[in-house]
Amino acid sequence: MSTGARMLQLLSLLQTHRYWSGPELADRLEVSERTLRRDIERVRDLGYPVDAVRGVAGGYQLRAGGSLPPLLLTDEEAVAIAVGLRTAASGAVQGLEETAVQSLTKVLALMPPRLRRRMDALAEQTVPAPLRGPTIDASVLTTLAQGCRDDEIVEFGYTTREAASETRQVEPHRLVSLGQRWYLVAYDRRRDDWRTFRVDRISAVTLTGRRFTGHALPAADALEFVRAGMKQIPRRYDVKVLVRAPLADVAAVVGRWAELSETADGTTMTMPTDDLFWPLAVLATLDADFEVESPEELRAQVASVSRRFSAATS
Repeated sequence: MSTGARMLQLLSLLQTHRYWSGPELADRLEVSERTLRRDIERVRDLGYPVDAVRGVAGGYQLRAGGSLPPLLLTDEEAVAIAVGLRTAASGAVQGLEETAVQSLTKVLALMPPRLRRRMDALAEQTVPAPLRGPTIDASVLTTLAQGCRDDEIVEFGYTTREAASETRQVEPHRLVSLGQRWYLVAYDRRRDDWRTFRVDRISAVTLTGRRFTGHALPAADALEFVRAGMKQIPRRYDVKVLVRAPLADVAAVVGRWAELSETADGTTMTMPTDDLFWPLAVLATLDADFEVESPEELRAQVASVSRRFSAATS
């Protein structure tokens, strides 16, 4: 491997920000530890702050600096960033639209033609759905993410379901994006219990500078915890529909947004919800006959949409 190619590979490994032992890093690059030390010095000369620990357990780690050195991205990483910026530009996170568009323009300009064609095809052939969920403050989201990453206690204002304003002090665990909303899973220090907070109801987030030792989450992961909590919240509608199709076919469309059970006549779909838009959209997408068992309001909406579609084709 040439020195230039080896330097690029070294930078790519260091940019994961994990701690690399000297022998492990040298083995990945297929060089001696002496050569590795020289390469590390070259990287530092390029402006990358690399911390080193001497001794038997010594190793290297790229420090998060005040200025961002040039990033090295694979084709897949570049496309992933561009797709993420397109999504941010749609307005789901308040305050990021203009910045996302500007960043996307820069990323696309630096892409080689083959990748730019892939992104152009994505833009031309994709029709974004209208945003129905609440927008969230970008600074709130990023501050909470920092607290989760650094195990740092945060304080914030919170508006409850009853519209009461409270101040919470929590140990943030994970952010979960589910449906059209963001949720924070955290341990509430004043209530001595785990809680799920809707991020769109959070304001004035403050990092306290105090670290914590995490409690054990009473679930397999944060997503399961959020979904379990949502099942306990009373919903306006309890949707139940019999879809005359195999469970696998229905699951391919519905995904994780409803509970499915196989029956002799097909698949039963149940979905507690406050808004009938989503179950109506799912039923319109399914290429199968179905029978709405409840609620009556969904039956009325299906009938109304059916009449409009019939009139449009008559």
